[in-house]
Amino acid sequence: MKKRSLVNPNELTNVLGGRLDRLVENKLTLAHDHAELHLYETFQRASLVELAFEAPVLTSMLTGKKVMHLDPLQPFDYLPGESLLIPAQKSMKIDFPEADLHNPTRCMALTISSDFIQETVSSLNETQPRAEETGGWRMDDVDYHLHNDFELNSLIEKIIRVFRENNSLKPIFIDISLKELILRLMQTRVRNVLLTETRQHLNTHRLAYVIEYIRQNLTRNLSINELCNKACLSKSHFFRLFKNELGLSPVQFILNERIRLAKQILSNPAKSITDACYESGFNSLTHFSSAFRSVERVSPREYKQLRIKS
Repeated sequence: MKKRSLVNPNELTNVLGGRLDRLVENKLTLAHDHAELHLYETFQRASLVELAFEAPVLTSMLTGKKVMHLDPLQPFDYLPGESLLIPAQKSMKIDFPEADLHNPTRCMALTISSDFIQETVSSLNETQPRAEETGGWRMDDVDYHLHNDFELNSLIEKIIRVFRENNSLKPIFIDISLKELILRLMQTRVRNVLLTETRQHLNTHRLAYVIEYIRQNLTRNLSINELCNKACLSKSHFFRLFKNELGLSPVQFILNERIRLAKQILSNPAKSITDACYESGFNSLTHFSSAFRSVERVSPREYKQLRIKS
């Protein structure tokens, strides 16, 4: 016997507390001079729901699961903690494989005017040029899939909150938040290119050269002076460019790379936690455990156990 739902769709409210209009892609829109924030909720399963926007859009999953059909990519799962940056007029089709009245799928879509984006990009290129003069800041007119870091997640939450505020300074707060979002998206794009395509840029980008040097010497005690010399930059200039383009300090980057290597070692059943510690460049198990937990939010032992179970 089919279990009857105890939820009456007519009694449901949307994410901002208003009356629910529809079960598939119920939408609320909050407008600003340079942007529109759309909050979507879906309360029933659906397939190949088509959507496109007139302006460049950042979408971010809040709850539930979607399957995205976005040419030329193969269909892929779209989950909370992930975002998509999509050009204007780009058509997408969406599946909602798990949405129901008790567990709606929720997503944010933020459209930003092209003029506002270009003004922000131009201002950044004038005041904070990139490490290489030939590689200025830009918002590529291509879609890309992001796994949000802490800063991007926090900023998305802030933007939703600011759009919902009711005070006279709201337009100014929104403008500031939009500019920060554009900067962080460009920074994320540059960082992803430098980290995933490092060897392709060794001869054209000094930070790519430094990244590769760090990776090849992770088990050594790398000094900042040594890295500055490899980049042919003064210490102050090196720190500024590194932080601008990668979003973190050289010391934090080295730590993250050592943790990344340690995770690979821990995933090998034949390797111990002690192996992972010393083979990834740490000189103390206590320091290794503390650093690992600070980055991964679990201890090396817990991580290894999770890897074994999976």
